Amino acid sequence: MTGTAALATGLEVKEKVSREDWIMRGVLLAIALFLSVSILLPLYSLMSKGFQDKDGNFTGFANFSEFFATPALTYSIFNSLTITLWTSGIVLVLAFTFAYGLTRSCMPFKSLFKGIALVPILMPSLLPAISLVYFFGKQGIISSWLFGYEIYGPIGIVMGEVIYVFPHALTIMLIAMAMSDARLYEASEALGASKIKTFFTVTLPGMRYGLVSAFFVTFTLVITDFGVPKVLGGKYNVLATDVYKQVVGRQDFEMGAVVSMVLLVPAVLAFFADRIVQRKQVAMVSTKAVPYVPQPSKGFDMAMLGFCSLLGFIILSILGMAFFASFAKFWPYNLTLGLNHYQFDLMDGGSWASYFNSIELATWTAIVGTVMIFVGAYLVEKSKGFRTGRAAMQFLCIMPMAVPGLVLGLAYIFFFNHPDNPLGFLYHTMPILVICTVTHFYTVSHLTAVTALKQMDPEFESVSASLKVPFYKTFRRVTVPVCVPAILDISMYLFVNAMTTVSAVVFLYSPDTTLASVAVLNMDDAGDTAPAAAMGMMIVFTAAGVRLLHAILTRGLARRTQAWRKR
Repeated sequence: MTGTAALATGLEVKEKVSREDWIMRGVLLAIALFLSVSILLPLYSLMSKGFQDKDGNFTGFANFSEFFATPALTYSIFNSLTITLWTSGIVLVLAFTFAYGLTRSCMPFKSLFKGIALVPILMPSLLPAISLVYFFGKQGIISSWLFGYEIYGPIGIVMGEVIYVFPHALTIMLIAMAMSDARLYEASEALGASKIKTFFTVTLPGMRYGLVSAFFVTFTLVITDFGVPKVLGGKYNVLATDVYKQVVGRQDFEMGAVVSMVLLVPAVLAFFADRIVQRKQVAMVSTKAVPYVPQPSKGFDMAMLGFCSLLGFIILSILGMAFFASFAKFWPYNLTLGLNHYQFDLMDGGSWASYFNSIELATWTAIVGTVMIFVGAYLVEKSKGFRTGRAAMQFLCIMPMAVPGLVLGLAYIFFFNHPDNPLGFLYHTMPILVICTVTHFYTVSHLTAVTALKQMDPEFESVSASLKVPFYKTFRRVTVPVCVPAILDISMYLFVNAMTTVSAVVFLYSPDTTLASVAVLNMDDAGDTAPAAAMGMMIVFTAAGVRLLHAILTRGLARRTQAWRKR
């Protein structure tokens, strides 16, 4: 009787585990299906369009031949690479020096400078470009500082892109410099090496992967950015603006698809190069490592303080100019302050509805995206078996990072607007904007979630299984509370990027779903530069307010869910 009961219990447990396994596979399959519909199938539609004529007939490489036979289009490749390389070089030097000052000096106000350096993340890329127009445009306050050169062209694009991508490169640099072993510096000093030699033999080698990663991130962001070249490009064409001109200006969707595929190539190459470099990275900090603590040096500390102050002043000036221009009644003739430019319903291309649509988009993106991404990361990282499916899911999760926003948006037109697609009802609606935005920013959020989950011992799941606790209870009671900081970071990241994104949604909105970032673009196109700055500032105010709320929530929830971290 006892043996029979034990066998029955064993079968019951096996059936229960099997049922849970199928539930996990089903959820994983559902998320994989979402990513297939939101990234794979649209990209296939885009690539197919590049090999067709206007009637849908297969033409082989005829469209590509036309592209490379058109000088104005082929020059865009050279222009894009030139701008990208110049910007990447400048940003790496600035971000490295700024991060070096924050981590290797004893200068005061480090937290303040770090906060100021991250301010451009809250701006759509159009806003710093608009500020540069007020500084260096034909009626700019310091236009003479360009020594006869115009802001509209490569100089302006590089300046705008440097401000736009600086905080992204700085974040990577800070992480790379934080992983330093003080024993290496002590050994270098004991061997009598000079500070310059220590810098080249200890500091730079320890940061080489961070530098390479920052370069590829900067390269990808710049070559695929649409906002800055749209405002400051003038007659200087780049690939990102060519896509927009072909689709919106000429309604030539086939050539737009070709230019998109050309734009996709450097982004994909940079992405895979970064992946290869990260795989070769080795641990720089062992279990016996000693954290590096900088020593006071008055001359060096003051030099770093001066550099960070100068860069911080430039960033705040960019934000301050946009803020002032949004209130100045009539630049540069009547600089008295007023709220005229915030009457968006009276402006061409802008309305208050656009602003509230952006808040709705950002809210849904943060809620839906956070739940889907964290659950998907949990199933990829913590589920057992189904290795092939989990590997395929990991590939789908990483894939969106290699696809520029403009390319993704154009691919959505070809896929969701196809007459035979049963999902066509989503086109020009808020749900398609949410789907596109979640997909566009999926990878970074997924990697954040995976990093947090890797810090949890697999024994949690093993113990739960041995105690016959369903995986979803372990997920709800243990995994989620422990990972609350990462979950809040993911929601914050998705919300802010949904507020500021332009490229991914510029082809997908309708008159009823116009967004604030798109309104900035449309008002600037219509010549309403000050109202465009005002709408950009509304985005900044909202993103900053949500970041403040995020900080308060993080601190409050940390007290309730992270008490176990304190001894």
